[in-house]
Amino acid sequence: MSEVLILPRTSPTRARIAIALFFFVSGFGFATWASRIPIIQHRLGLNEAQLGAVLLALPAGLMLTLPVTGKLLQHFSSRQVMLVGAVFFNVALGLLGFAEHTWQLAVLLFCFGSSRNLLNLSVNAQSVGVQAMYGRSIIATFHGIWSVAGFAAAGLGALLIKSDVPTAFHFVAVSVVLTTAALLFFPGSLPLPPSPRARSPFSWPEKTVLKYGLITFASMACEGTFYDWSGVYFAQAVHAPKNVAPFGFAIYMVAMTSGRFLGDWLVGRFGIKPILQTSGVLMSTGLLMAAAFPTPLLAGLGFVLGGLGVSCVVPLVFSLVGKANPLGAGTAIASVSTVSYFGFLMVPPLVGFVAKAANLRWSFALVALLGGLVVWMVPKLRDEA
Repeated sequence: MSEVLILPRTSPTRARIAIALFFFVSGFGFATWASRIPIIQHRLGLNEAQLGAVLLALPAGLMLTLPVTGKLLQHFSSRQVMLVGAVFFNVALGLLGFAEHTWQLAVLLFCFGSSRNLLNLSVNAQSVGVQAMYGRSIIATFHGIWSVAGFAAAGLGALLIKSDVPTAFHFVAVSVVLTTAALLFFPGSLPLPPSPRARSPFSWPEKTVLKYGLITFASMACEGTFYDWSGVYFAQAVHAPKNVAPFGFAIYMVAMTSGRFLGDWLVGRFGIKPILQTSGVLMSTGLLMAAAFPTPLLAGLGFVLGGLGVSCVVPLVFSLVGKANPLGAGTAIASVSTVSYFGFLMVPPLVGFVAKAANLRWSFALVALLGGLVVWMVPKLRDEA
């Protein structure tokens, strides 16, 4: 497959470093924005409901441009879309620091989400191409780099906030550095051909792609639940002290990042399907443990298992999609992402509704069922795994 996809002169090491850099750009830029949300909320005088409404602009931009990105990947190489997405992503990040009105913030967040979508789908298509050059799994490590970049950006953000560095300066400085890095490393990316135009990206995914999408839907639903509710869960269900509650999210993030760096080695040893099924078991076990035993120790262990469970599902499914669609990985990944992002966006709010009607422990127990969906769906995949 590598002979079909990649030009002979492309260096695997150079391509791997280049794509790793673009994953770093994506993770660092997004976490840079997230690190300043409370300050921007205070500056614009937004209450929690108003902030929540404004923040919806980001996933709206992401979701609405999914088919557009798929269409672009049918006309242009993923490396071209990736570079344009990276530049627009960083420009939007730089402008976010200058928003003085709520409507300005909403418009910029819509653009931020749209550009992030361009960058993420195309860089994942590139990562599938890089993996083809190696003949073994390396894709989970790319997502691990994304997580490490997020940690680094959060740490830098905390340091600059403590030093009273203005938000606008912080965002512009990061934007300039990340854009420069993207331009410098772009020549090492892969000159992959555009995806075939056999299927419109605006149509509902075909049955095979839908199977992949359901697995990533379940994983991203669990991931979104941990992202949005881990701190609240430790505070309200576990009744952890205020200085301990934030560790729920930290434990989950460390476990997820560690799992991504271990994932490629585990795939080489056991294969993708067993790892995906084990991931589903870990997701369910972790959420059920946290729901059944709301103590700091056992709930924390549940968060570790959950973080390990969700860590590799999306990159490994993208890898399978690339194998099943070697010439149209970009469009296929866009179709899978259309399904999977609904899990990330829809399920966490439903957790809140269930928690209001019952409690958070019931919410986590119900989300745990999605791990079972992963275990059930994996054997139905093609034999590429």
